[in-house]
Parts: sequence; structure tokens; C-alpha cells
Amino acid sequence: MQLINAFPPRPITTEVELEATQTQINSILDRGRLTQDDQDYLKVLGMLVYEYEEKTEVFPRLTGVELLRALLDEMSLMPEDLVPIVGAESTVVEILNGMSQPTEIQVQQLAAFFRVSPQSLR
Repeated sequence: MQLINAFPPRPITTEVELEATQTQINSILDRGRLTQDDQDYLKVLGMLVYEYEEKTEVFPRLTGVELLRALLDEMSLMPEDLVPIVGAESTVVEILNGMSQPTEIQVQQLAAFFRVSPQSLR
């Protein structure tokens, strides 16, 4: 109850409120050992942050080569890691540089490898 009284969980409507909520979350996490009440309170605050971000954050819709580059970056992979899928390093480089399009088979294999929809890689 002390946490709730000190910082009542409320829907977040501004960036200032978001920052205050994140500061509260960090201060609790910095304590180290968390009680069940701490964990429950953090879960509520986390849901409020998530709800606010879902309403306000604009995430770019990546497709094709842009998505492929982002997936490589996200997974800390290098272009040569795609050679077993695409067939040759030169082909990977051409695809990533937009000089050629992946074949339908390559799209299917890349989609399976990255666990995304083949449509998103076209």
C-alpha cells in the first residue's frame, strides 16, 4: 500500500507522466530484492506504460529489403549468415543493396528462417 499511496497507478496521458512512471519503475527495480507486492505493482505500472506506448508510438512498417536489413541487425547477423539460405554472398549483397529481388524460393526460405510472413519480405 505504501507504493500505491506514494505513486498511485493512473492511466498515462503525457510524456511527463510516462517519464515519472518509468522513474518509479526504475527506483523499485534498483532496490534489488523484490517482494510479491513490488512485482504486482511493477506489473500494473508496466501495463500502463505499454497501453500509453501502444496509443502514441508510431512504429514504421518495414517490408522487403528494409525488413530484411532490420532483422539482420536485430538478430546481430551478418549478410554472410544468409549465404546458406540464399546461395551466394554476392546474391545476398545484391538483394540487400536493392540491385536484385530475391526469388520466390529465397523469399520462402528467408521467411522461414526469420519466422516472418513471406508477404512481408516482398
